[in-house]
Amino acid sequence: MLFGGRTLDRQLEGRPQQVLFCKRCVVSNQRPRITFDLEGVCSACRYAYEKHHVIDWRERERMLLDLLDRHRSRDGSYDCIVPGSGGKDSAYVSHQLKYKYGMHPLTVTWAPHAYTDIGWQNYLAFKDSGFDNLLAFPNGHLHRKLSRVAFELWGDHFKAFGLGQKCYAMQIAVKFDIPLVFYGESGEIEYGGSIKNKNRPYEGVEDWSELYFQGSSLYELLEEGRKIGFLTEEELRNERFQFYWHPPLEELDKVGVQMHWFSYYKKWVPQENYYYAVEHTGFQANPDGRSEGTYSKYASLDDRTDGFHYYLGFIKFGIGRATSDAAHEIRDGHLTREEGVALVHRYDGEFPKKYFQEFLQYLNITEEALWEVVNFYRSLSPHLWEHRKSEWVLKHGVQ
Repeated sequence: MLFGGRTLDRQLEGRPQQVLFCKRCVVSNQRPRITFDLEGVCSACRYAYEKHHVIDWRERERMLLDLLDRHRSRDGSYDCIVPGSGGKDSAYVSHQLKYKYGMHPLTVTWAPHAYTDIGWQNYLAFKDSGFDNLLAFPNGHLHRKLSRVAFELWGDHFKAFGLGQKCYAMQIAVKFDIPLVFYGESGEIEYGGSIKNKNRPYEGVEDWSELYFQGSSLYELLEEGRKIGFLTEEELRNERFQFYWHPPLEELDKVGVQMHWFSYYKKWVPQENYYYAVEHTGFQANPDGRSEGTYSKYASLDDRTDGFHYYLGFIKFGIGRATSDAAHEIRDGHLTREEGVALVHRYDGEFPKKYFQEFLQYLNITEEALWEVVNFYRSLSPHLWEHRKSEWVLKHGVQ
């Protein structure tokens, strides 16, 4: 390992050593920032009850209309920004804003590490369904290096992608002087995490390090790469990493940039977003029938390296892609808990073999080195994993 067997993923600190599973869905208390109440029910399930039975969505839509009326352009110029891939969720948000609410969105896309065929097809179909779009590809050589550093030091090569995904839209908002930015759903609220922003439609960039980047920043990514000579002084001196940073706070304040969750104003149901995108933007599901590591076919289809983001999450927290999918579909009433448990047992932790060799080539590592990193992160979680008869076994499973 380049970094000598250490991690900077601060989410691994302070995890409960006793593994508990939600009584209503299938998620465990190992998910970062999730909370369980005295009845053994997770914060995401409690919010789902509010979403389906308590929140007045007509009032929320009235709030949305007020917001849009304050920003809507009268001459057809861009009046909001929607970041997204052209997948089901960003397609739903963009189409609703333009065709239902009469806005003029500029859509922006931070390219995945390596497009899948279906991801590229869905991106083109979305764009061609009636949207102006800015597609940004970062410097491929440096992006691979940042992803390699993130894979070893944070156990998630997606960190480099995530930085750009969050920050690129804010950079464009400042450059085009467009203060209103719409993201899709608040993952912390919808899927289990911090509830600090539950009762407001937006969050500040000051929350990003804690909620999205494992308590760290691009600066640490660059500095750690520099320390071992993986990123050269010349690269750090001459290359710009602007799209991986949010703009300075004074620039955001000058333009008045504020990002809003569309899910605050409109009830967020991923399966319904899928049907909507199929009808309105030509979205197509995974032609393989399902994605590796889960049973679903309509989420996170863009990136050939995507499966390793979920697989390392399973290694670090004992929570894989099937757990995440089943949990929110139970909350939305599409699955019973018993059905969700069966799907988790069948698919969670499945190794993403389809693009395995491409993933190794992308990070420029050997298969042996990959397993060294994977097993290092297993070793940091002795309450989750044990080594039996030359193989690693997950100690706890949802029942």
